[in-house]
Amino acid sequence: MAGWDDDFDAAIAGPSFVDRARSAPEDDDFPVRDDFRGGRPDILPQELAEETPLQQLIRHWMNERHAPDILPGQELLLGRLLDHIRKQSSDVDLLRADPDSSEDEHFRIMLVQTEVERVKFVIRSYIRTRLHKIEKYARYISATPEMHEKLSKAELDHARRYSRLVEYHFNQSVLQSLPEQQRSLEENVAFMPPMTPEPDKLRPVFAHALQDCPPMRLPDGTMSEMQKGQISLVPYYVVEHLLLRGEVELV
Repeated sequence: MAGWDDDFDAAIAGPSFVDRARSAPEDDDFPVRDDFRGGRPDILPQELAEETPLQQLIRHWMNERHAPDILPGQELLLGRLLDHIRKQSSDVDLLRADPDSSEDEHFRIMLVQTEVERVKFVIRSYIRTRLHKIEKYARYISATPEMHEKLSKAELDHARRYSRLVEYHFNQSVLQSLPEQQRSLEENVAFMPPMTPEPDKLRPVFAHALQDCPPMRLPDGTMSEMQKGQISLVPYYVVEHLLLRGEVELV
């Protein structure tokens, strides 16, 4: 049976999942051609296949998990996927309630429900990863206008509220009992972690080139180029601009 994300634009491009489920063939995922003489049917090469919304989400999810900095949010993509999940769930409920549904159709429903749960897991993990970074760097985000563009309005509001709550908690529990010159959260002491943590862009990451990339400057001053398919271990700041342009992904 085709993957659930193949039906993403069903309302525009073709029949709904219910119609497809009722008329689905009984054979494997790959139909047997009339001239079949063995081997697998022709499959579109990966580099030519269009990336589905689910594949896009998984790529952004993995990038977010591996990047030390907060990446630009994917509100539009998440909204489309959530709308599609609601539509799929509604179609599944209608099909389950249909007394004329066969046993094979109920089996297909189980497969679709499994796919929907898998997508929900990826969405939840993606949002939790961003939330963890937002709370970790809340004070830095609130004080850095460049970071605001990467967050949605709800995320930015949460970062500001969380920053105020943490600062109030520190003042009430510790800082108000210290001498006045030691109460600031902005104080930076040499060889000590900063009071306001920032993303560590010096952290090494594994970058996988999705295409031939332009030259990049390494920490030792030399220039290097990544060819398509190459994986390199470099500090995050070296490939940050390539990641934002979609020329590499983190693995």
